[in-house]
Amino acid sequence: MTPITDWGFYAVAVPAVLLLGVSKSGFGAGFGSLAVPLMALSVSVPQAAAILMPVLLVMDLLGIAAFRKDFDRALLRFMLPWGLLGIVVGTLSFRLLQAHWVAGIVGGFTLLFLAQRLLFAPRADAAPPPRWAGALLTATSGFTSFVAHAGGPPVNAYVIPLGLAPLRFTGTMAFFFFVINLAKWLPYAWLGLLDGRNLGTSLVLLPLAPIGVWIGVRIARRIDQRLFYRFVYLGMLLTGLKLLWDAVAA
Repeated sequence: MTPITDWGFYAVAVPAVLLLGVSKSGFGAGFGSLAVPLMALSVSVPQAAAILMPVLLVMDLLGIAAFRKDFDRALLRFMLPWGLLGIVVGTLSFRLLQAHWVAGIVGGFTLLFLAQRLLFAPRADAAPPPRWAGALLTATSGFTSFVAHAGGPPVNAYVIPLGLAPLRFTGTMAFFFFVINLAKWLPYAWLGLLDGRNLGTSLVLLPLAPIGVWIGVRIARRIDQRLFYRFVYLGMLLTGLKLLWDAVAA
């Protein structure tokens, strides 16, 4: 359980964990996908993902407690089976995939979705995305969440056009990722990622989890809906660019 002692690691890990906590509140959704790429500046992507597992558990518990009355049950019933399927695919293919390939794919689709939303904004009376698109994007979210905790952009691409109110959007995402992240523990243990060094490092970072979530929750409950989604889009832009950069630079 001896943690990492390199101060260079904590220089990137501390802001990564705080960003992850803010994104768990729904405010700046998408920023959380930057956590693993930031930490990967100091450690490998699988190790960064493993270190964040206990931190994510605490954040998820805080998130569902804060938004326990603000979620869409029907939407969750539809999304969760597809997200879990994505985890199964991620588990079976984990040792075959280079993490930067996945980063590049997620980053590219994130930027394409963002461009479509900004350049061809949907009308208020536009139909919601088709269910088959929701199934595909949610399964992709489960897969990219398993590989690099980057499940936000794909599922956002399906849920954002549904036009949920900020609190309902946030609560639905909180419960979705609570189940998804909980389901990743056994596969991560089976793959040998939850070793003593990683868990010890998680304990060092754990006190930052409630701070990030608290900051985000305070903002999310006071922000205008239009401004809220602008921050979501900003988070997706930065995430997409960073993930593409990781793919090209690898």
